[in-house]
Amino acid sequence: MLNLFVIPGHDRRLIPEGRLSGPMPWVIAIMIFLMVLATAAGLAFAEAGQNVSAQLSSRATVQIIEANPDLKARQTSDAAARLRGMELVEEVRVLPPEEIEELIAPWLGQTSGARNGGDTGGLLEDIPMPALIDLKLVRPARERELEALRAAISPLAESARVEPSSGLIAPVMSLIQSLQWIAFGLVMLLALATAAAVIISARAALNTHKETIGVIHLLGGTDRQISRLFQRRIALDALLGGLLGLVCGAAIILLLGMQLSALGSGLMQSLGLSWYSWLIIGTVPILGMILAMVTARMTVMGALKKIL
Repeated sequence: MLNLFVIPGHDRRLIPEGRLSGPMPWVIAIMIFLMVLATAAGLAFAEAGQNVSAQLSSRATVQIIEANPDLKARQTSDAAARLRGMELVEEVRVLPPEEIEELIAPWLGQTSGARNGGDTGGLLEDIPMPALIDLKLVRPARERELEALRAAISPLAESARVEPSSGLIAPVMSLIQSLQWIAFGLVMLLALATAAAVIISARAALNTHKETIGVIHLLGGTDRQISRLFQRRIALDALLGGLLGLVCGAAIILLLGMQLSALGSGLMQSLGLSWYSWLIIGTVPILGMILAMVTARMTVMGALKKIL
């Protein structure tokens, strides 16, 4: 028996081919748009965490706490000279007082003398700040190697502290990881919402064309063939909506990337996306289409079994 309903074009009678004119492609476009943004945010936070961790894992900071300025300067000079002769240390830089004051000014503010542009009256005159030595190591240091650095400079400066730079921003790294998992969790929630929208759309189409489906069964059509018709139409809607959502999402990501680059902040600039992150983002519409197809097939097959 000839199954006319499987002839190309007859599936439009079951699910009209709107080409973005129906609600389904627009719903999926909004979902994919949000999924693209959430995926980009999660990948950006992941890359930022990796970049910052890689940069700071081979750096350490030496703090010399001494109230006497002359003694502090001598201890700092001696400690820096001792560190330059160690095999683990690649580069030693003593931070000038002006740079230390600039680093802490956003938190403690500046005194009137510094605000008025004078040579004195800055923070360092009011608060005894420690001397800081920035160390660039040849490799990420283990705890025992940090202990060796402390032991080397302890006779020269009893109050010296050696801390890995990665430990100084541990709370920031923890926040970045939390934001990363929140973004990926949002992607999963949006995927579930997309599947729910497909289920509602497929059930609505089945209810609308229930009589037509009965005729198709009488003509010899199987549940599998009918489900393929629904699956193909929903897949097309999902693909069109997904591509639209991808284009809009990519435009927003590029705009935000340019604005973050203009800020000049090192952490903000590290939120960029690499080529493989863009490749992952580009697969979001395809994954959305596959999700819509599988969901539609399961929904239609389950509903048809109940009808019969």
